[in-house]
Amino acid sequence: MRRKGDLPVKTCAQCGRPMVWRKKWEKTWDQVKYCSDRCRRAARARSDTR
Repeated sequence: MRRKGDLPVKTCAQCGRPMVWRKKWEKTWDQVKYCSDRCRRAARARSDTR
């Protein structure tokens, strides 16, 4: 068992907050860019207005 401090960390592409590895993201960790659905929607809305 790992301690939470030993888990990999990434920075959210939208808000810049650190996000910690989740079991849910185990198979797709390399593709994960956003910490939440809210950040994903905000990034899409931002790219649509450009």
